Amino acid sequence: MVGMKATLFIAIALVMVPSLVLGLPPSGEDNIGVIRNSSGIAHITRGEKVIQAAPGTKLHEGDTLTTGSDGSLGIILRDNSLLSLGPESHFVVKSFSFSPAQGKIGLLARISKGTMAYVSGLIGKISPQSVRFETPVASIGIRGTYFAVKVEEPGT
Repeated sequence: MVGMKATLFIAIALVMVPSLVLGLPPSGEDNIGVIRNSSGIAHITRGEKVIQAAPGTKLHEGDTLTTGSDGSLGIILRDNSLLSLGPESHFVVKSFSFSPAQGKIGLLARISKGTMAYVSGLIGKISPQSVRFETPVASIGIRGTYFAVKVEEPGT
């Protein structure tokens, strides 16, 4: 348990420090975020295509992110939300919108396996009820700025 907490802390720190220094690069309409850190086995499934999850890889709505037994990912979304995925994780960005001028803001994602930490960005600050994460057994609504979750496969 202590090892997992230390790993989670390090992963969050690796995501936060570069994002504060570098910020998120200019984005296209369908770009919802970017991979900031990647270690071990990690990939993105986009439709029928599977690509390596490498730093700088842009993320799109509907992307599925998967990490292997030695994998981890640090992600920054367009609203400056920070996500950290640990080993053996399976995560999908179901929907993301961040156009405050048009009143369109929201994040819906699902983690079906593994570990994840989240630090809310502008969506969570402007409209916390517009942020929701699903797991196989529950939904997580955001009322604060940070949470971590571990989802185990059934039967473990």
